[in-house]
Amino acid sequence: MSAQKESIGFIGVGFMGQGMASCILAKGFPLTVMGHRNRKPVEELKAAGAQEAATPRELAEKASIIFLCVTGTPQVEAVVNGPDGIAAGAKPGTIIVDCSTSDPSSTVRLAAQLSAIGLHLCDAPLGGTPAQAALGQLSTMIGADSEVFARIKPVCDAWAQKVVHLGPVGDGHKMKLLNNFLSMGYGAIYSEALTLAQKIGITPQTFNSVISGGRMDCGFYQTFMQYVLQRDRDAHKFTLSNALKDVRYLETVANDAGVPNPVGNAVKNVYAQAVAAGKGDDFVPMLSDFVASQSRLSLADKG
Repeated sequence: MSAQKESIGFIGVGFMGQGMASCILAKGFPLTVMGHRNRKPVEELKAAGAQEAATPRELAEKASIIFLCVTGTPQVEAVVNGPDGIAAGAKPGTIIVDCSTSDPSSTVRLAAQLSAIGLHLCDAPLGGTPAQAALGQLSTMIGADSEVFARIKPVCDAWAQKVVHLGPVGDGHKMKLLNNFLSMGYGAIYSEALTLAQKIGITPQTFNSVISGGRMDCGFYQTFMQYVLQRDRDAHKFTLSNALKDVRYLETVANDAGVPNPVGNAVKNVYAQAVAAGKGDDFVPMLSDFVASQSRLSLADKG
C-alpha cells in the first residue's frame, strides 16, 4: 500500500495528540479522530478536514494506520481490546502505533496477541512538548519490524523532526522510560536545588544566571525554568501524575531485569509525595513549588 494512500486514525487528541493530528492533516493524509472528552480539539480538527468516529471499532474500520496517544498501558489495552475496540474492527494488515508511554512488557504481549489475528502493533513514544507537536518538531523512538517501520515513517515524519528506529517492538517504550527517568530525575533535582538555593539566599533568578547557557543547561531545563521564573503554567504541559506513572513503569522494568535502581526509587518517591498531596494535575515544573513548600518556602518570592 502506498504511504500516500494510507488512511490514518488518531485516538487521544489531547495536549500532544491535537498538534500531531493537525500535522498529519496538513500533509494531506485522510484522518479520522475519535471523540474526546474535551470537544474543542475534536471540533478544530474536524474544521480542518478530519472525520470523527464514535468508537475505536468504528475508527478502525476506516483506518489502515491508527495512532494512540493516551495516558498509558491500561488505556491502550482498553482501546484495543475493550468492547467496540480496535481489534474488533481493524482489517488484517492494520498498524496500531502506540505513542503513549507504556509498560514495555505489555507492549510485547499485546503485539503478539494482535499478530495472531493479522494486525501489527508498534511503539513510537514521544519526545518534546505540545508546542513542538503543533509545529511538527517532536522526536520519536520506534520499536517495530522493518516493514512496519517503512509504512509508518512517512506519517511520523509529518509530526516529528527526529524519527529513530531502535529495533523490535517494545524497544521504543524501553528507551522512552529511560529518557523520562532522566527528565523526571532532572525535575526532582532542579526542585531540590532551587529550594536549597532559596533557603540560603540564592534566588531562582540568580541560580538561572549561572546555569542558563552553561554545561548544565538543556531544553528541559529551559521549559522547567520558564515556569519557575515567569510562572508560565503552559511551559511544559506534562502532569505530575503522568510523571509518576512513567517512573513506576521504569521501576517495574528494573525489577524484571534484576537491576537495582536506587536513584530511580528516590525520584519516584518525590513525585509520589506530590501526587499524594493532591498535586497530580499540576505540571512537572510545578514540582518545584511543592518541594519548596515542604520547607515552608516559596520560589515566587524574589527575596
